Parts: sequence; structure tokens; C-alpha cells
Amino acid sequence: MELTKGILKKKEKQSKDKNKSPLYLNSFANKRFKMYICNMIIRNKLKDISEALEFFPIVGIIGPRQVGKTTIAQEITKNINKESIYIDLENPRDLAKLQDPILYFEDNIDKCIILDEIQNTPHLFPILRSMVDMKREPSRFIILGSASPELIRGSSESLAGRIAYIELSPFNLTEVYKERIQDRLWLRGGYPNAFLSPKAKFVEQWHYNYLKTYVERDLPNLGLSVDKNTLIKLFQMLSHIHADIINYSNLSKSLSLSVNTIKKYISFFESAFLVRLLQPFHTNIKKRLTKSPKLYIRDSGILHYLQNINEKEDLYGNPLIGNSWEGFVIEQIIEILPDKFQVYFYRTQNGAECDLVIAKSQKPIVSIEIKYSSSPKLGKGTFYSFKDLQTENNYVITPNSDDYLIKENVRVCSLYQFLTKYIPK
Repeated sequence: MELTKGILKKKEKQSKDKNKSPLYLNSFANKRFKMYICNMIIRNKLKDISEALEFFPIVGIIGPRQVGKTTIAQEITKNINKESIYIDLENPRDLAKLQDPILYFEDNIDKCIILDEIQNTPHLFPILRSMVDMKREPSRFIILGSASPELIRGSSESLAGRIAYIELSPFNLTEVYKERIQDRLWLRGGYPNAFLSPKAKFVEQWHYNYLKTYVERDLPNLGLSVDKNTLIKLFQMLSHIHADIINYSNLSKSLSLSVNTIKKYISFFESAFLVRLLQPFHTNIKKRLTKSPKLYIRDSGILHYLQNINEKEDLYGNPLIGNSWEGFVIEQIIEILPDKFQVYFYRTQNGAECDLVIAKSQKPIVSIEIKYSSSPKLGKGTFYSFKDLQTENNYVITPNSDDYLIKENVRVCSLYQFLTKYIPK
């Protein structure tokens, strides 16, 4: 908590002399916008990371590339009571320092060592374990990775009981403060460089380079050695089934690959934080429930790039808009939902359907229907799902509607209102 207080105090001091926030200006291309937003954005995971560093010897900050992991780690280390060292494991000069990692770590045993892009050097995990066992105290190491622990083979086993993993996602609506920024965040996505870019053409170029790097370098480095054109074609196809139940057989036929191969590739996409598979909720085994997961491209900006959507007008006239909004809302909710909750969708073959179910200990507590409409109308299937799930709190989330009840225990609200007032704690 002391780390968090120190960083928040610094941010508050930086903002004292700002009389008018650039967030209220009409043009997002205003040069002051980027300066303001970089100074003021306090990531939601800051508290979790700071608290973990006060207890765990190793804290792993995981998440996609260019999401701000390095920035938040370096910011936090300014407020801990020990010197820190930053090692970029993709930099040959830094790698040279670790020719004998045991000697290097022992020589810096009293410092907090940040190891960036740890997925490139999985052989370090057993060494980190031995270093921690030699001197077990908080904040020995911060490791940053662009792949999940499951994909970083052996890491979970080597560091079990010594590490806390915390996922950092792209910007969340609650982090950029103002509801009026919602359309920009939805259109461009939450990656800092894309969201903060002064020109739309730079956003398109950034997304192109980002996906090219993932497909040509990052995924092969993680063990997925596949023809890049095949991966790009698959990812393009996934953008067309965004927010739909995945049909592996159709994808298999389209790409002339086996179902198991398609599942393997999508599993890599999922572990690299590019897609999310939302599983169905099973409330009654006697009912015939949909068994396949729904697939979402996690960042709405990447989805829109794959669909050649560059401006708001492109999005508003696109038949994908409802699915795009659904995925954006779900990702925004999951990003700030405490780990004790689980998320699912609900659909039965008798017509009951619900976009998102939030459960605790496998008991549904919140049901959510997502509508791209300021005056949403619910079908019978939605009410059937609320009845099946027996959730006391049911919501219809829209882009900008007022906050009101349409029926007992069924509330309409905007995304921003749900994130700030109604999300389970």
C-alpha cells in the first residue's frame, strides 16, 4: 500500500497546476492531450502490483506487447526501498550481462532486478528459484512477459509459491476517466500507442506493424513455427466470427488444416493475449447447452484493423458493429473484475440466451445483456436466461443510455455506469 500511496501522491502533484483538462477539448489531435494523458493515467493494476511486491519475492507482470508493462514496472521501482536494475532480454548488450546469470544475480542480491520479455529466456526460471531460496525477501525480481505462464513452459512449476502473476491489459475506460472518450477507445483499442496517436493513419500503421511482429517473430519464438500467411489468414477469419460460437470444422475446411491443428493455433493466440475464448455456463446438466466457446478478438482496435474499419463512420455503417460493441464491453468488464469471479456466456437450444454471466464459486450472481442501442428492447430469450440463472442482478449495457430499471432486478445502464457503479467487488 505504501508503494501505491507514493505513486498516487506524485501523480496528484503533477496535476495541480492544470487548470483545464485537454480531455474537454474538441480535437484529440491537440498536442496537450498526449502529454496530459501520459502524466495522469494511473493503471488499475498499480495497487495489485504494489501490494504483491510487498510480499512476494517475484512479481510477474504479464500481458501483450506494448501495453505498458515496462512503464509501470519502472514507475513502481522508483518507490521501493531498494535500488533497481532493468534488463531487456531482447537487447544483446543486456543479454551479455547474463552470460553467467548466477554470478550476476548474486552480485546484485540486494537490488530489485527487472527482467523484460522473460518468455525469451525460460532457462532463467530455475535460476530465479534458487536465487529466491538463497535470500527470500519481497521484491527480489520483477519479470515482464508477453505470454501467459502456461505458454512459458516450466515457469509455473519452477516458481510455484514464490511468484504472483498479474495481467496488465490495454487501457480500460475507467483509467482514462472521461466517458466521452469511450468512442475513441472502442474504435482504436486500448494499446497506448494506438489510443494516443494524433492521427488515424498512424493508428492503422501501428496495428499493421504490431500484428506483423507477432506473427513473424513472437509466436515462432514461443514455439508456433507455422507459415506466416496461414496465421494471418486464420486471424483474419477469426475477426469475422468475433462474438460468435466458434466452429472449428468450418475453419478447418477453409484452411485445409485439421481441427486439432486449428485448436492448437487458436490456443497460442489465446496464450499470447490476442483472443479470448468465453466458455458456456452449465447450470443444469439435464439441459442441452451449447458446448463450444465464443471467440473474441481481445482488443477492439485490432479487430477493427482486421475489418478495415479506420473511422467512426466505417464502424457505424458496418454490420459487425453489434458484435464489436459486445466484445468491447466484455473485455472492459473482465479487465477490472476481481479474480474471485468467473465469466461465461449462456445459451440453450430452447432460446434462452445471455451475453455475459458473472459467477462466484460457480454460482451465477450477475447476468448481462449487451445492446448497441440507446433504447434497448429485450427478447423472450433474455428473460428466459435471467429466470434460468436465477441471478438477482441483471443488466442491459448500452453505449450511453440513462440509468433506470425496466423491470424488477433488470437495470439498463451505460458501460461507464456499470464499470463504476455496479461491477461486483
